[in-house]
Amino acid sequence: MDKSILLKKFSSRLVAIERRSILTRDCYCQEIKRFLSYLEAERTEIGSVDSTVLTMYLSIRSSEDKISSRSAAKAVSCLRSFFRFAMDEGLINNNPADILENPRIQMRLPEVMDNETVKLLLDKINTDSPVGLRDRSLFELVYSAGLRISEAAALNIRDVDFESGAAKVRGKGNKERLTLFGTEASDLLKHYLQEARPKLSKGREKTQALFIGRGGKRLSRKGIWKNYAKWAKLAGTSSHVHTLRHSFATELLAGGADLRSVQELLGHADLSTTQIYTHVDSGLLRESHKRFLPRLKTAQI
Repeated sequence: MDKSILLKKFSSRLVAIERRSILTRDCYCQEIKRFLSYLEAERTEIGSVDSTVLTMYLSIRSSEDKISSRSAAKAVSCLRSFFRFAMDEGLINNNPADILENPRIQMRLPEVMDNETVKLLLDKINTDSPVGLRDRSLFELVYSAGLRISEAAALNIRDVDFESGAAKVRGKGNKERLTLFGTEASDLLKHYLQEARPKLSKGREKTQALFIGRGGKRLSRKGIWKNYAKWAKLAGTSSHVHTLRHSFATELLAGGADLRSVQELLGHADLSTTQIYTHVDSGLLRESHKRFLPRLKTAQI
């Protein structure tokens, strides 16, 4: 079967049968496109693929492409899905990916910023222009509501309820949840909708997307990343836009919010994912040590 046709049929299956999200579909198809190119280079047919071929491919992905353990686990999941599809298409008799072991995911503490750094970054965004006002309201909302970038990009105007201060968000797996945002984000969003968005759309209302670029088209995830990088550089921080979500969760827990509530606001399916934010800042640890054990000499942490 031609590679382009194979990828197209696999893409359709991911959405129609496996009920994968659009983002997951795109990720899986990109991985399989890379895998099929590898098979071509090795002059290996799909019907000849065994666990040894897959192990070698994953080894190359790890050593040459320097993918993380989390990305490697996604690649394994993707290969299993693809070979299930290949079996249904009659291309193979057995799934060689079934015996692959999931890589052990190395948990790393998320990068976070304190309130002062977040404020410094947001204040660097010049709201005198339509683009600046859009970016300020966008990143204020991401921080205030703890949104994923894909969630912010997918928001429509009707998803935002200013009266209740809540937004209906579509997260991973197309699961919907309500997330809350503060008064500052609310005021900026209202100003953006009244002043900046009409200028960006130039009267061509092509979409109900909340955040748009020039010409009225929905602002993409890549566009959001690019814009954030520009403002972060001006603020003198190397943080990524997802850091705003990490900082949101960390600040909530540091302020006394319970883990279950933070889990709901973040849209985590598993509580263990939220627990990574319970790490203790060494500076706070020193303060607690000095406060409660003043006679002890504080060791360097």
